[in-house]
Amino acid sequence: MKERKLPTMYGLAESDPDQNLIKREGMSPEALGQIDRIMAEMGRMRRLERQIMRNSQSFMKLNETDMRALRMLISAKHAGTVVTPGQLARYLGISSASVTKMIDRLIDGEHVARRPHPTDRRSWCIEVTDPTHLMAREQVGRHHAQRFEVAREFTDAEREVIIRFLARTSDAMEDSMSRAQTALEGPDEKSGKTGD
Repeated sequence: MKERKLPTMYGLAESDPDQNLIKREGMSPEALGQIDRIMAEMGRMRRLERQIMRNSQSFMKLNETDMRALRMLISAKHAGTVVTPGQLARYLGISSASVTKMIDRLIDGEHVARRPHPTDRRSWCIEVTDPTHLMAREQVGRHHAQRFEVAREFTDAEREVIIRFLARTSDAMEDSMSRAQTALEGPDEKSGKTGD
């Protein structure tokens, strides 16, 4: 496979030239080059995913929260489970008032339907409409299918390495976010600790 020249904005030399964040002693130029290429490819994939999402949102005239709601409703439909407005609000991390406005807007656009709950007469459930389900599958599902096809090309052992890399990267980013949030919150006023 021909090596693709990628932008270097994620390269260590450009992002951390003085090694303030990442110490690189003992690493070969080849190893550093590989890591730069991994970071560049991850950046390229994020850009493509954002572009795919923007294209889908524009085509379907929806925002990011709407799209997340539809993905959840589609998954629930495939699993044969019902989704209430409250469940949708918790999943999206938005208020009951916000989810009500969003549902009303999606109903007006004929993307979802409000139905009586099958077991709770006091409640409603929300379902994605068939035309929107089909549209989402064509706009987003086909891109996801391509990722599956790429993953299929690797051996079991190679996939385990990829899984370990992605999981460790996510863990490290979660840890970094947690430490950054703690630093922003400052000293613990109740205990008098300074966090040092």
